[in-house]
Amino acid sequence: MKLSILSTLVLPFLAAAGPSGYQILSSRSASPVHLLPMNANGGAFYLGGNTSTYCPPQVGSCPPGTQTVLAPGGAALDVTVPGGQELYISPTGALSFTQPHSAYVPPGSVLGPFSIAARSGSTLPHYSTTAWGASGFMACPTKDHRWQVFVAAQNVTAPLGKVEDCLGFSAIAFPYNGSIPAWEYV
Repeated sequence: MKLSILSTLVLPFLAAAGPSGYQILSSRSASPVHLLPMNANGGAFYLGGNTSTYCPPQVGSCPPGTQTVLAPGGAALDVTVPGGQELYISPTGALSFTQPHSAYVPPGSVLGPFSIAARSGSTLPHYSTTAWGASGFMACPTKDHRWQVFVAAQNVTAPLGKVEDCLGFSAIAFPYNGSIPAWEYV
């Protein structure tokens, strides 16, 4: 009896806490970006490719650093580094992240808004933005065969110069409940 009372009091609080972060997977059927993970690399985000992280030797026990995880709300990366790492839209329209130990964003950048929310008819939440008047994200091809993530707007500066080659996609947000995945992203 006492256990059932305790569980009815505690379980709603545990459910409300939510995941510790989110991993993003692209969805656009019959396209080269379908079901690619979104990875942080070189201050930007790409569909495909690898996550790029760093952990100073003096830290000792470093997180694995092999996956990109957004903090709840989607406005920052899930990191250990003091000060964290914020996300922003660069002046080119690219989804970007701040350098470790710095809150600096280039002039003309926009700090969101970003959201992770359920969509009608979907069992998983989606990651989105309305920055630049966009209704989400698109991926643009690059010279190294990755797809760089931008706001879904016609006035972005696409890596290969052609916005018409970019593909809009749904950014599915998979809940992540593991330990902090990286010291810092680079």
